[in-house]
Amino acid sequence: MNHPGHWIGVILFVFAIFLILISISNFGLVKRLLIGRPMRTAELRSHHTKLLWFIALPILSADLYSSVAYGPEAGITELAHLGSDAKWYIIPITISTIVLLVILILSYIMGILAYPNGGGAYAIAKDNFRARWVSLVASSSLLIDYILTVAVSVSAGIEAVSSAYPVVAPYETILSIICVFLLLVVNLRGVAESAKIFAWPTIGFAVCMMIVIISGLYDGFRHGFVQQATPPFGTIPKGISTLLVLKAFSSACSALTGIETISNAVPVFREPHQKNAIKAYIALGVITSITLMGFAYLLYVKGISPSPNNTMLSQLASLYFGHSILYQIIIWFTFIVLILAANSTFTGFSQLAAIVAADGYLPRVLTNRGDRLGYSNGIIALAAFASILILAFHAHTNALIPLYAIGVFLSFTVAQIGLTRRWFNVKGPKWQVKLAINITGAVITAIVAIIFAVTKFTGGAWIVLVVLPVIIFLSITIRRHYDDVARELRINLSEEFPEIREVTTIVLVSGIHRVVNNTLSFAKSLGGNPIAVYVGFDDESIRKMEHKWEEWGYPCRLVVLKSKYRSVIDPLSRFIKVVEEKKGKQGHIHLIIPQFIPKRGWQNLLHNQTALQLRIWFFRHKDVVITSVPYHLKK
Repeated sequence: MNHPGHWIGVILFVFAIFLILISISNFGLVKRLLIGRPMRTAELRSHHTKLLWFIALPILSADLYSSVAYGPEAGITELAHLGSDAKWYIIPITISTIVLLVILILSYIMGILAYPNGGGAYAIAKDNFRARWVSLVASSSLLIDYILTVAVSVSAGIEAVSSAYPVVAPYETILSIICVFLLLVVNLRGVAESAKIFAWPTIGFAVCMMIVIISGLYDGFRHGFVQQATPPFGTIPKGISTLLVLKAFSSACSALTGIETISNAVPVFREPHQKNAIKAYIALGVITSITLMGFAYLLYVKGISPSPNNTMLSQLASLYFGHSILYQIIIWFTFIVLILAANSTFTGFSQLAAIVAADGYLPRVLTNRGDRLGYSNGIIALAAFASILILAFHAHTNALIPLYAIGVFLSFTVAQIGLTRRWFNVKGPKWQVKLAINITGAVITAIVAIIFAVTKFTGGAWIVLVVLPVIIFLSITIRRHYDDVARELRINLSEEFPEIREVTTIVLVSGIHRVVNNTLSFAKSLGGNPIAVYVGFDDESIRKMEHKWEEWGYPCRLVVLKSKYRSVIDPLSRFIKVVEEKKGKQGHIHLIIPQFIPKRGWQNLLHNQTALQLRIWFFRHKDVVITSVPYHLKK
């Protein structure tokens, strides 16, 4: 009864019932309770406020900084099977990660100088490459990475809690799905726009990490910086290989996702935008580097090993603080900041999807703003895809890491090559220095992306490498469809004008009652002579209908059709075909369908919805104007 799979099934079943109840009941009331009141479009302008750089820093750095909680652990986990002799590799791997972080920050500072109004990889690629597939590589890579960020961050947050409270471990997948659902509701409500409140969890987590590092240094002064648990430094373990070290490095680079956020958000900084955004980048680089290096060093000194049931941060904190209140605070701040990192991704994903959709490469429904002015369809799509990944990989961070970061490094590479092209073309002051920085960034990020693709291929990276071209192909296909539709619908304003044509009105009747009377009244009010069509399944029903019609006084012409296979669509479609052949293309056919509407939503389940079926079929297969005439039941 307590098996996790059982509870997953129960939750999904309850969620499905919840959706059904919403759809057949008062949807507006439920929606208002969950999401809040609709907001006017005019309120969009007052939705964003300019931020001081030191306030914007913790808000925009949640995605990058939170990943220090699992980045070094993801790297050393790849070498854990080699034993304690391999633990010292966490130091050079972390140093390499920091070097890459510095290169990326310098590269994106160049991006800020080039695009003071904010320029992500998609905008840079679109501006500097004629080939549309290049910008689609950037956008598709980022969209995939956003989905993985939610899955990884939420899973890592739940794993942090289960490390402190082992009773939670069997329910990690369930709790992760619940967290994603709560994030969905929060973002649909627009709470994510109240940005300043989200600075505090990141600040709290940073303070917690500094407390751990300072405590570790104090412990080092007391007991020595090389302790009994410290593994030997520089030994070469058996089974080590260059490919394995590169694999560990690529996993550790998962700590660098989210670095593009500040570059995308330059307009939210107070004037001068560029200068303040650069300050935030420099501060972020310094704080993240210190945290990564300090955390990795303490993990090495204490000889901590990766554990599937206890994160390395939890193990380190428990060594210094036991299971005291301070330990609990560290764990909960870790959880909160990881959830916050996932939360910030909802805005990034939905905004990027809306920009790409506005260019015609994704469904335009993603450009629609919801009641709370967010791109609600993109938010829902992100939650759905992230939940699928969490279910598929059972909320295990180390299982998701192989898929992670390859997408973002592909987008990094595209952005750096795009900026390189820009400096060649635009030049400007000190363009050679900017060019050198972005060339270096392009080369390094390309190498890291290749390392990811090679070392993580069998571990799951092949999924991303397969999905990425599929998304690009679908994006191009969507744009081609929109272009074809635009060409087909375009008219010559000097030659094509609306024309008056004869309209043949057909009213589908199922008998003689108030609904049919209401519908025929509407049809006759339009003018002309409507034709009533009755489809009978046997001779007896047809005779009764003809007799009642005669008794009713022949309100209009009646055509009776017999269906041998109990289908309304087939005989009606044959009749309409006959009418089309007589009228040709010179007239319109107007099909009017009566439909009664029950007073309560659940009562729809008691009726066969023939009117809806007919509308769907004729819309899909016939050039027929279709009108439904509702009759609202009072009981």
